[in-house]
Amino acid sequence: MADHPEEIDTVTATRHASHHYELPEKATRPGAAAGRAAWILALLTGTAAAADGDWAHYAGAPGGGQYSPLAQVTPDNVHRLKVAWSFRTGERGQGLPDPDRMRFEANPLVVDGRMYLSTGTNRVFALDASTGAQLWTFDPAIARDKRYGDPASRGVSYWRDSHAPADAACATRVLIGTLDARLIALDARNGQPCAGFGKQGTIDLREDIYIPPTDSNWRNYAVTSPPVIAGDVLVTGSAVGDNRAHKQEQGVVRGYDVRSGHLLWRWDPVPRSAGDPRASGWHLGQAETVGSANAWPPLSVDPVLGLVFVPTGSASPDYYGGERLGDNRDANSLVALDLKTGRRVWAQQLVHHDLWDYDLASQPVLATVQTPQGPRDAVLQATKTGFLFAFDRRSGEPVFPIREVPVPASDVPGERASPTQPMPEPSLRLARHAPVTTADAWGVTPGERKACAALIAGLRSEGPFTPPSVQGTLVSPGWAGGVNWGGIALDPPRQLAILPVMDLPMQVALIPRDQFRWEDQEKFPHQDFNDMQGTPYGLRRGPLLSPKGIPCMAPPWGRLVAVDLRTQQVAWERPLGTMEDVLPWLPLDVGMPLLGGAVSTASGLTFIAAAADSRLRAFETATGKELWSSKLPAGGHATPSVYAVEGKQYVAIAAGGREGFGNGKLDDALVVYTLDGSGQNLVYQHGTALRMTVLGVVGLLAMAGAVVLFAAWRRRRVGR
Repeated sequence: MADHPEEIDTVTATRHASHHYELPEKATRPGAAAGRAAWILALLTGTAAAADGDWAHYAGAPGGGQYSPLAQVTPDNVHRLKVAWSFRTGERGQGLPDPDRMRFEANPLVVDGRMYLSTGTNRVFALDASTGAQLWTFDPAIARDKRYGDPASRGVSYWRDSHAPADAACATRVLIGTLDARLIALDARNGQPCAGFGKQGTIDLREDIYIPPTDSNWRNYAVTSPPVIAGDVLVTGSAVGDNRAHKQEQGVVRGYDVRSGHLLWRWDPVPRSAGDPRASGWHLGQAETVGSANAWPPLSVDPVLGLVFVPTGSASPDYYGGERLGDNRDANSLVALDLKTGRRVWAQQLVHHDLWDYDLASQPVLATVQTPQGPRDAVLQATKTGFLFAFDRRSGEPVFPIREVPVPASDVPGERASPTQPMPEPSLRLARHAPVTTADAWGVTPGERKACAALIAGLRSEGPFTPPSVQGTLVSPGWAGGVNWGGIALDPPRQLAILPVMDLPMQVALIPRDQFRWEDQEKFPHQDFNDMQGTPYGLRRGPLLSPKGIPCMAPPWGRLVAVDLRTQQVAWERPLGTMEDVLPWLPLDVGMPLLGGAVSTASGLTFIAAAADSRLRAFETATGKELWSSKLPAGGHATPSVYAVEGKQYVAIAAGGREGFGNGKLDDALVVYTLDGSGQNLVYQHGTALRMTVLGVVGLLAMAGAVVLFAAWRRRRVGR
């Protein structure tokens, strides 16, 4: 059941008396009935892009969905897609102490023929969306001598002031949150800061937030996802560096007047007093100082209902909960807040007392789900555990059944793991959840397989909710997902939800405080250490890899999965990605580790890069059949944008690399495709047919060699 408070449990700042939700200007022009219909559909379902081919919001709509109503590119002509133009941002982390950690993950916006995007260091570019010509750029000048907990930016937000003349300064705005926790408003026409917003265009989000004393070289409080905007209200969450301590930055969500930058409300996911209706889910003496439970992925909004949907993460630290006993209500939860006031309307906790870094990492998606009782306005939420949930938007009641399932107990002194966890029906548990045994060990050589079996034998493995242990625990799917921020692409007419799902088991070990040594990292390649200050343990975690750095579980490690929302069954699934960057010319779809999202279109296509083999692909949405692919200069670990300018449809993808098990290349390229495009390819395009031919030739040569060796062996044997 949804958890409903009896009273407002937020701190509400002084706010304007009312906020208006009006049709955009383009939808009120004479003869714009089609535009009005498309915009109303976007409000009601959250699944339609803006009128006239714009991609005006992250994921295409205020309620997410990663869906485009455009249909010029079809399954029949998608093979004609070619590069229209490309653009290089010039940002590769120059001057940062750890440039290899910076990521280019932007989902570009397109409004009125202009494209807006951001780099991993929050530089903002405005481009001509049909040619790629640069119109302006803005650099917030984050400190280059600092390290950032999550050096990424997934894009910007766009807002049109319905009360301002079209030619007024900042009548249209681009807004971005930064790695150093600023919220900046720019004039969409020229990139200049909007002086009337905050202090000369900037809000310092560190104000009124506890910032713990840390290494002065680090900045661990940031904004990595674009804020969500409806009417005149902007709402933003935050990103908090994990596992540093029990007492960290609070995961406060805040609402602002997007015109002035005035704070309207703030909502804290952690109760700080006994009078809070959520207090029963916490040990209050601990909750007074606990941090995180923050919302770092994109939020969603239903402007008609006036609700903003907030996916929260785990309270700090992730892997030891002895300093935050209880179910930690509203952490790891989908929470519906009143857009105007920040009042908590309902909440559904999807992980009790998280011990695995199972943040709700993907954007909630508004959808109208066809049920036996009729259509139902729902909000979908995918999780790192690979679960797919659906709730009634107004009440929070489950649309898909949920059961509390018994899970293993912790053997760590001071820890109290939840005895059960909420799970959907088995058909909606999309990741690999079975305990991992030595029989599951995999390797490219017998020696690798033997090493993996020995590693697995020493780890506790009882499914996705096996608590961390001093011995060492194997967790599948682990903190990378399942479903990460790539989220859900929705095809409303076909009632399909398409999700990138990863199966890459992780290992976690708690290290007693008196045994924790930073220098021990050298003994554990591919694993991270964290000290979790204020707890009895330090932490060691990393993917389950062989000595040569290959996953110890057989592929597929990444899949694309389509779920039929009417039947709540998997419609189709397929491995996503080849090993061509690791083993050149290997054309087999083994299913590589992935990070990034998909986009579906009205014509029945689904576009996705995400996998570690640096390709953008198009699939037939109804069947999952691959119809087209294009080699990118680096991994496309982002979500594509689909838009149209003057009747021509385009598909754009940021190719920044540096994720997964590909070639590890870092890049700064935005690549845009259109039918019969005449732009220059940034990398040689080798297709499946050529790779299959090469593989066939290699196979024939191998067979010929085997025949020669066999003949030689026979001659030697006869000679004896």
